[in-house]
Amino acid sequence: MPPSKAPVLSSPEQVTAADLTAILNQAGFSGTVESVAWQRIGAGQVGQNARFTLTADGDLPKTLVGKFPATDPTSRQTGVLLRNYEREVFFYSTLAATVDIRTPTILAVQFDPDTHEFMLLMEDLAPGFQIDQRSEASTDQAALALEELAKLQGPRWGDATLAQHDLLVRPASSPDEPPIYNTTQQGFVERYADRLSAAELNAVAQFGEVQPEYAINEAPQSLIHIDYRLDNMIFGEASDRPPRPLTVFDWQSVGLGCALNDASYFMGTSLTPEHRANEERGLLKHYLDVLRSYGGDLSWDTCWNLYRRYAPAGLHMAVVASMIVGETERGNDMFMTMAKRSIAMCEDLGSLGLLSA
Repeated sequence: MPPSKAPVLSSPEQVTAADLTAILNQAGFSGTVESVAWQRIGAGQVGQNARFTLTADGDLPKTLVGKFPATDPTSRQTGVLLRNYEREVFFYSTLAATVDIRTPTILAVQFDPDTHEFMLLMEDLAPGFQIDQRSEASTDQAALALEELAKLQGPRWGDATLAQHDLLVRPASSPDEPPIYNTTQQGFVERYADRLSAAELNAVAQFGEVQPEYAINEAPQSLIHIDYRLDNMIFGEASDRPPRPLTVFDWQSVGLGCALNDASYFMGTSLTPEHRANEERGLLKHYLDVLRSYGGDLSWDTCWNLYRRYAPAGLHMAVVASMIVGETERGNDMFMTMAKRSIAMCEDLGSLGLLSA
């Protein structure tokens, strides 16, 4: 559905019963919302999520979820400058219907291109559950996540028309401009030095030295989520009606990149190092089987080598993101979990040596 040109409801406080009645009736429901209450949910830092509880008649849903710009000024500025809000609206309006990965059903999209104020109103995925990023996925949950990842990449595999969308193509850095990892690395080390071992600090520095090599776009290019991890997933139970084993949200970073970027990122951030090392080959083969069912022409050797190459993806995100969003206690713990797990993955797979070879 195209973004609305009406005035944008850019915070949960602005959403009224009359607004929801109009939106839901336009979406095909019938009835009237008599009152609405909301509460913040989730731990997102670049956006604000709220659950709306409705008192209503007719066939209207009892709850809805809305996503809005962040309230923290630093996080909000990041969302605007990096075009995160614009990109997520673009994904739901243009791309979601063309891929098979399950995403939330969107009931309303509002976006102001001048201010980047926005609202996404969507179905409530309760009773689904989220796994804390500081915990980990089970082997079955990881297999499901990688299967859904292939359902994102497979349907548009080899689709050259995707490069026509400027929101999906990240501009190449100027030779005179240092990579963003290097510009944020010192702040990351200063903040977290007492939580990182000497070996881990060395890995942070070593990764900084191979940024030019890491930045090279490796084939095959596909749609990638870029932040494909547990915090951005809702798992369900087999007894849910309708069944929805996994729904993936937070599409504000979606772009074009190497298909294995997301697979390495997920495995390196969402499983403990021991669990990941024991299961990664089997899980990656499952991902590759699903990808091949769409015609993804990727050999096992190429898949494995690219998986090793992108093992630092979680470290890259932890360093950069921690420095460009508002600082929180939970965020600090999360970034440390992501960084430490990713560094362990790099060590196990010899990834930093591979990049510097």
